Amino acid sequence: MAKTDRLSQYIENDVVLWKDKKRYLGLPISFTTYTFDNNRLYIRSGFFKTTEDEILLYRILDISLKKTLGQKIFGVGSVILNTADKTSPVVELKNIKNPDRVRKALSTLVEKERDEKRVLGKEMFGSAGHDHCGDDFTAHSLDLE
Repeated sequence: MAKTDRLSQYIENDVVLWKDKKRYLGLPISFTTYTFDNNRLYIRSGFFKTTEDEILLYRILDISLKKTLGQKIFGVGSVILNTADKTSPVVELKNIKNPDRVRKALSTLVEKERDEKRVLGKEMFGSAGHDHCGDDFTAHSLDLE
């Protein structure tokens, strides 16, 4: 009988909703891959040294779209994500195809994840790295007794 791996029970295999590569001159010839599923955004980059970053969708605070003239010519654009993630507070999905659709899909998924997890936007701002004068500004520091 084959021995089962104990880690397998903790691994979720979500369906990949979108996948694309960073493009040069409109061609997917880079080693940076962007992927997202219902819960997470993954960024994998590198050839000799590969790094993979994972961001929970409900931690995305703001989504914006940027298209330069060169990007418009080659049919690509960049989606910029401001997150509450400490390791990557600003993430840019550079030179991706159909950036308008990706931005709209991410926006919908982020709202859905926040609703499911019952996370409000105001709960995220303290974790976005915007400390007030370097202090840990919490409700406990407003004790007026």
